[in-house]
Amino acid sequence: MKRYTYILIASVALAFTSCSQQQEQARKPISRTSGTFIKESIERNKILIANEEKTIDSLIKNDTLKQYIASNKGYWYKYETKVEELTAFPKRGDIAFFDYEIKDLKSRIIYTKLEAKPQIYYIDKENIMMGLRDGIKLMKKGETVTFLFPSHMAYGYHGDNKKIGTNEPLICTVTLNDIKLDQKSKN
Repeated sequence: MKRYTYILIASVALAFTSCSQQQEQARKPISRTSGTFIKESIERNKILIANEEKTIDSLIKNDTLKQYIASNKGYWYKYETKVEELTAFPKRGDIAFFDYEIKDLKSRIIYTKLEAKPQIYYIDKENIMMGLRDGIKLMKKGETVTFLFPSHMAYGYHGDNKKIGTNEPLICTVTLNDIKLDQKSKN
């Protein structure tokens, strides 16, 4: 009986020592990135932009009284009031004082000038709607311009958390009341 006990103890000890010598390796997760979500998202955005541009193109064709200009940033604009004299355009660091009104593409008012309040914008130093950030730099003091922004140049897929919804293209009529030149760049 003692002999079997020694054999049993020796077997158990051998089993423990052999197990402790083997290093367990963690299993690596199986991860396969197919990229289908990103590809589908790209396709949805292409369709969305194409539909918005088609609607904007239709608006432009129906407005035969004004000439629209296509910007190199992907939006369109027309002058309601154009200043012909040679004056400065706002540039980085200048302060722009402007009023604006926002409508949807069916010309329903979303924000009136009164609701939007007069704006003070430090050019390229503050976050505002992407289209306005660029569009204001195309204006001279005293001009009024109507911009047609596809949703990606407006508030995008997020909206403004108030009245402007997800992926909503906008019509913004902006009046640049004044420009205060950046004094730091003059010195």
